[in-house]
Amino acid sequence: MDGRARMIDANANRAREALRVMEDAARFVLDDADLCGRLKSLRHELRGALAEMGGAGFDETALLAWRDTPADVGTGIGAQAEYRRAGVRGIVAAAGKRLGEALRVIEECAKAGQAHGAGGGAARRVEALRYAAYEAEKRLVLAMGTGRAVQWRLCVLITEALCSHHPWEEVARQAIEGGADCLQLREKGLPDAELLRRARRLVQIVREHGSESRAASAPAVVVNDRADIAMLSGADGVHVGQEDLPVEQVRRLAGLSLLVGASTSNLEQARRAVRDGADYCGLGPMFVTRTKDKPVLAGPQYLAEYLRTEGVRDTPHLAIGGITPDNVGELVRAGCRGVAVSSAVCKMQRPAGACRALQEEFAPTHKWGGEEEAGGS
Repeated sequence: MDGRARMIDANANRAREALRVMEDAARFVLDDADLCGRLKSLRHELRGALAEMGGAGFDETALLAWRDTPADVGTGIGAQAEYRRAGVRGIVAAAGKRLGEALRVIEECAKAGQAHGAGGGAARRVEALRYAAYEAEKRLVLAMGTGRAVQWRLCVLITEALCSHHPWEEVARQAIEGGADCLQLREKGLPDAELLRRARRLVQIVREHGSESRAASAPAVVVNDRADIAMLSGADGVHVGQEDLPVEQVRRLAGLSLLVGASTSNLEQARRAVRDGADYCGLGPMFVTRTKDKPVLAGPQYLAEYLRTEGVRDTPHLAIGGITPDNVGELVRAGCRGVAVSSAVCKMQRPAGACRALQEEFAPTHKWGGEEEAGGS
């Protein structure tokens, strides 16, 4: 033997271990039965490819016999980065890379076997497995999103035309004072240059508030529709609708630099958004709203479906559409963890009080200071 047995054995172990990590992430973190099953099938395919290599003298018993862990010079070589992972997403990303590398070594060893009259079929089989592993890695890592997603409780959509009593900047400041943990800039008709200026101004307002209040964390800033504006302005994220740039395409542009949210009105859309890398889903419309024309209501029943469906239920969400202090309680009782509103805050004389009234429904025993005000959209 020329060392190939030890190479195959070590990399077969690496590949099996990586696949198990990825499979368990799909199973226990994502609740994705389809992806979990796909990764499990890759483990079985690897077993079959390794068995086929037995004809070249690399059967399981021979590989075990050649294993010599105490004398392996590589066991004592390592780097500090090997002992750090950036959360579950980092674990999965490392496993995916390890899987591809291990399969490549096994494939090359199988090709060497072909030169001696055996191993060609196994080499082609491992090559196909490697390509399938690349696709599984893509699906799994994208479905993890950025790894920075949080469950916001109250997102206020800032639209100047809806700000009846105050300039939009003042509405933004009061929303922050009222406890909003996300502000979304939603301006459909502005020229690009003005939209960028406004997005940068909103980011500045949020940062100034965080500095003045010394809050543990400032609210997030999200730009509606425009990933390019979000990136150039320094915003935290972008929110896209079903007719906007798809989530997967946003990831091609922004990588992990932006949180990505997606509007959904049914489970098929939600599953696709999460699979493609969305950090959170907008769910709606919940109720009739004059802010945006939606002929079909998803309604609270869609919220309930989302919260009990594997593969999406653990992804943060924001219920949206016609939500007011008068009806938000219905959503909270159904399990809602966060809402997005526009008119119910922007049109109010006291936006901070409107935010507090909405927040109070999530924690009915908590008494907020200051004035409360109910409003409709």
